Amino acid sequence: MIRAKCAPYLHHGTPIRRTERIVDTDFSIVAQFQAEFRGVAEYYRLAFNRHRLSRLTYVMERSLTKTLARKYRIRVAQVYRRYRTVLATEHGPRRGLQVTVDREGGRPSLVAHWGGISLARDTTPRPLNDDPPRMWSNRRSELVQRLLADACELCGSTGQVEVHHIRALKDLNPRGRQHQPEWVTRMASRHRKTLGRLPRLP
Repeated sequence: MIRAKCAPYLHHGTPIRRTERIVDTDFSIVAQFQAEFRGVAEYYRLAFNRHRLSRLTYVMERSLTKTLARKYRIRVAQVYRRYRTVLATEHGPRRGLQVTVDREGGRPSLVAHWGGISLARDTTPRPLNDDPPRMWSNRRSELVQRLLADACELCGSTGQVEVHHIRALKDLNPRGRQHQPEWVTRMASRHRKTLGRLPRLP
């Protein structure tokens, strides 16, 4: 299992960057890596040899730092200097990486961090949630949030923003067409069918 989980982040046994993710923000990159590792760690919470996931921790952390280094064309050591922090966990302070996004209007900042997940076996009884929140509740979908943002996802400009929607991801790469617009490349790299952008002026 560990070999299978490490495979997407390795090339010939060496951790590599995930180039397809550099188009995302720092917050999204760190949050995605953390969510992927947390999912594996929580799934094997009862395993007696859960500590062996430290190999996956190392591989994913190197891949994460190399991805951020590629995004900003800097060295991995500079990534650590820019994002490293000490995380307060229930098992004491742990070293990790953190990205903070400040928001206006007195709203709390958005924080994404990497690390701080214990790999010790955890047999503590947990409550069973047999009534998870429904995905089709009254909460706004990601598409609606993009529309309400009224900002171009390519350049951040506002005004006359339109949303491009495709039927399937395979439509982004039609045969015989070599040069794609930037919005097509962005949608393909993020595996998303919608993108808000400014329309071309006449």
